[in-house]
Amino acid sequence: MSILQKLVLASGSPRRIELLQQAGIEPDRVLPADVDETPQRAEHPRSLAKRLSKDKAEKALASLKSEEDYAPAFILAADTVVAVGRRILPKAETIDDAINCLGLLSGRSHRVYSGVCLITPGGKLRQRLVETRVRFKRLPREEIDAYVASGEWRGKAGGYAVQGLAGSFVVKLVGSYTNVVGLPLYESVALLSGEGFKAHKNWHLARP
Repeated sequence: MSILQKLVLASGSPRRIELLQQAGIEPDRVLPADVDETPQRAEHPRSLAKRLSKDKAEKALASLKSEEDYAPAFILAADTVVAVGRRILPKAETIDDAINCLGLLSGRSHRVYSGVCLITPGGKLRQRLVETRVRFKRLPREEIDAYVASGEWRGKAGGYAVQGLAGSFVVKLVGSYTNVVGLPLYESVALLSGEGFKAHKNWHLARP
């Protein structure tokens, strides 16, 4: 008799949900785990991404303790950090945030780090850290203003969404594209599959 597997995504990000769906995985539950994302003093962007993904997974686990149906679930969490050197860029919430981020990224390279954390039904914690290098073209102020007017930047790490209009800013990308969108698919699916989650069980439903 097969055991019914359940997957909880500890994020309310539409991008992460869509990426999992792209891989044929439908979360049984979406449980946003709000944590304080303020970097600690002198914290490296890599360390921040790993710490926040772990914090989110553990917070979701604590929330599910009292729910028998979801207590034995796989819990997947992720956090994405954009950085220029060791400088961590914010998740842009204001127009000034977006303008400052885009001005800093203009004509130069930056790195996108995603921490992915999986807690298994048996309580094991597994993590991966993924790094992608991205170079933007030089952005004239009129182009920055036009992008800011689109509103696409709001709530995005580094003030841009690579899967949207800002894809036209990218001169070069080295590493995982889905990492820059918000969830590195290869590493996420590998984590799940490595712990026994049947990540491919619905692929037959994707026939054209």
